[in-house]
Amino acid sequence: MSDLNGIFGGLHISASGMRAQRVRQNVVTSNLANAETTRTTEGGPYKRQFVVFEADGVETMSGSGRERGLGGVTTKSNHMPIPGDRFMLENLRLGSGVHVAEIRKDSREPQLVHQPEHPDADANGYVAMPNVNIVEEMADMISATRAYEANATAFNATKTMLLDAVNM
Repeated sequence: MSDLNGIFGGLHISASGMRAQRVRQNVVTSNLANAETTRTTEGGPYKRQFVVFEADGVETMSGSGRERGLGGVTTKSNHMPIPGDRFMLENLRLGSGVHVAEIRKDSREPQLVHQPEHPDADANGYVAMPNVNIVEEMADMISATRAYEANATAFNATKTMLLDAVNM
């Protein structure tokens, strides 16, 4: 990693966090918009989606040269271990940060609601409704918004520090 990449690494970390949270907000918005969708192109009700994040590696030095990876250690014995895998520098993104690994569909069963007059009701009058909980989605939206704001604040603080260093 060049010296300039190291200087701008903090900006990259915050920007990657903002990008990831924007995707999360879009997924929550889609869940809210489809909370009453009982018929999809795949068949059946809409299935709630959620975002899975993955950390980009952090730079380390090894005997074989510069590599990036996660440190492979934890701070407490009861914490889940961090994988010690190493990746070659050229295979990873600039600096460290976070990215969206995938968007998954929630495996929870749809909610059955008794509405015999609904066009998608079964023979017993039950409609399979999406597995979207409005309260859960709103809490997730607030969390994503706060995380986005925190990353934006960190980005602006880093930018201010860089500008102050240049202007000295």
